[in-house]
Amino acid sequence: MIIKKEQHSAPLIIDLTGPDGNAYSLLGYAMRWCKQLGRDWKPITDEMTSKNYEHLVEVFDREFGDFVTLLR
Repeated sequence: MIIKKEQHSAPLIIDLTGPDGNAYSLLGYAMRWCKQLGRDWKPITDEMTSKNYEHLVEVFDREFGDFVTLLR
């Protein structure tokens, strides 16, 4: 789920304009959470890195948007 900074309500929030919003941080979160959830992280991170940053964010949001809120 991506919302504006003023509207956050989820327990876990990542500010895309801050240090946790860079591509390497998001990939790290994806790998860590996949391992914790028992999911294969390789296909997800491969898709995240297949295009530009906006695509990476879209894939991240699709896969992990149920428990993390991304702020722009």
